[in-house]
Amino acid sequence: MIACGAIAQPVASIVARRGWPVDVHPLPPLLHNRPDRIADEVRRLAVELSAAYSRVVIGYADCGTYGALDEVCRELGVRRLPGLHCYDVYAGESRLERFFDEQPGTYLLTDFLARSFARTVLQELGLDRHPELRDTYFGQYTRMVWLAQQPDDELRALAEQAAASIGLPLTVVETGDRGLERALGDLVCET
Repeated sequence: MIACGAIAQPVASIVARRGWPVDVHPLPPLLHNRPDRIADEVRRLAVELSAAYSRVVIGYADCGTYGALDEVCRELGVRRLPGLHCYDVYAGESRLERFFDEQPGTYLLTDFLARSFARTVLQELGLDRHPELRDTYFGQYTRMVWLAQQPDDELRALAEQAAASIGLPLTVVETGDRGLERALGDLVCET
């Protein structure tokens, strides 16, 4: 399985717990800051892995590729995770629609993003050096929703820091990994 680096650790944990004969090959999570590169990186690794494996699957949703990843999947005859992004897999598409219907300015956070927010968002967007850009990037957001897979006090503190760093109130929604586990099961247990 080629996995997005942002979900590779929970994917590997689920694979191990379920005893699936799957090797997880992560791509860098920072590709999400350049989603135009995801499809090419997935293609490159899928072609490489196809020499060593009888089957390759893609542990990515669309992730901002606007269909480019689906083209790679069709071209190579492989399948990917469902949905527009991992948030769909964690929370469910209908729940996310409700969040955005209730409050269109919702910024979503996962456990991975809570842990890495200072690096993957603040530093990558230059907000650590230019805090005046906060409104340019986040001025239209009205809240942050943490889709908590494995919540604990440390992660809660990190999620609160992430929300505070961009001036948003935090809402916590415990999702667990059930949605991800179901989606992975559909992907890897196909007959």
